Amino acid sequence: MINEQILNYILIFMALELYEVLWQKANTLLGMLARMYQHYHKSVFVFLLMHPTFYFLLFFMMLSDYNLYAVILLGIKTIDIAMKLILIKQVFIDKEMSSEMSLMLLTPLHKFLPYMGLVAYPPLIYMALT
Repeated sequence: MINEQILNYILIFMALELYEVLWQKANTLLGMLARMYQHYHKSVFVFLLMHPTFYFLLFFMMLSDYNLYAVILLGIKTIDIAMKLILIKQVFIDKEMSSEMSLMLLTPLHKFLPYMGLVAYPPLIYMALT
């Protein structure tokens, strides 16, 4: 059976991840980037504050004594945020996109795609704490 403390960490993370999904959710990747750019345009710090799971994972990594799974989680989240920043810069600031990139950004997303983090991250949190 799952420990109550582990379940609490998983539920907290899922709530924070759901918050991120809801403010970023759009029908296309370009729509998602546009919603992110609204916060980035105010300040890059506002954009970074809108990712509370990153700060939770920093805390979680220290809590788990730098467990390999916790480090992997933080690495995935760091790469995720870095890729968002790179795409925002490329699309909205530099305005340099290839035709393939334009097609990719305009392709409709499956309605469950933004929720993949809610499925992928909890098992890693569980493995980090057991």
